[in-house]
Amino acid sequence: MSVNRLSSHFAMPIALLAFWPVSAPVNAAADIERGRYLVEALTACDNCHTARGPAGYDLSRRFSGGAQTFSGATYVVRGSNISPDVETGVGAWTDQELRAAIVDGVGREKRLAPVMPSDSYKPLTTRDLDAIIAVLRSAAPIRAPLPSPQQRSGEWAPHRMPGATATFDEGSLADKGARGLYVASLARCLSCHSSEIDGAPDYRDRLGAGGKIFRNAAGVAVASNITSHPVKGVGAWSDDELKRAITQGISRNGSPLRPPMSTLARAHFSKMSPDDLDALIAWIRTIPPKE
Repeated sequence: MSVNRLSSHFAMPIALLAFWPVSAPVNAAADIERGRYLVEALTACDNCHTARGPAGYDLSRRFSGGAQTFSGATYVVRGSNISPDVETGVGAWTDQELRAAIVDGVGREKRLAPVMPSDSYKPLTTRDLDAIIAVLRSAAPIRAPLPSPQQRSGEWAPHRMPGATATFDEGSLADKGARGLYVASLARCLSCHSSEIDGAPDYRDRLGAGGKIFRNAAGVAVASNITSHPVKGVGAWSDDELKRAITQGISRNGSPLRPPMSTLARAHFSKMSPDDLDALIAWIRTIPPKE
């Protein structure tokens, strides 16, 4: 075989090899970027799974577990280690196991405590869910055994937000209303701002009407009414006033909101994209008025 024929024989495979790897890193980088946005601006994973220092989250120990204790009638838990450490984190978990934990609330051994907002994450598109997993896998593995207390008993039925009970199609997010609902669910707006019955949000009768009680180191806070009611809710608020509350934690009268909203606003929702923020506010205005 001549040199020319050899060159011709290998030309196509070499050309393919030259171009084949290019797309993979680009897609991986795009997925990581999208995943970071979701984790930092909407799902706020650090809020439960990263310890805090005097200046906020201790990112040197990111995802190694939070210090706050969450308790309910059937559980007392802390945010677990979701770093890729093989022994104490989720480094040995498969992607399928991580998907089940994030959107179905099912761990390797049993259901996770209901404080894990899997119901709110259920609408995650396939791409977005995988992007979040990519971010978890890209973090530094940190050995951090889960401290006590960890107590769970009983079973919990899903309580998903109306309209956000299943995986969203990527194309549906082009619609502003669907996008607003998607953002509201991932950011857990209604699970915090709806009254509860037996520890679960009452989406049927008190959707967005406020009343949920939060107890933390800053004291006691009661979630406000974010329905379209002009007096009891936010129906009379301007878009700019709503944006300031969501991203800066400042109320309509200029006073600071109390934790956890003020913390989430500054640490997470301030990073929300303009399109997502606009879609969220447009959707909030569709919540039926409740007193």
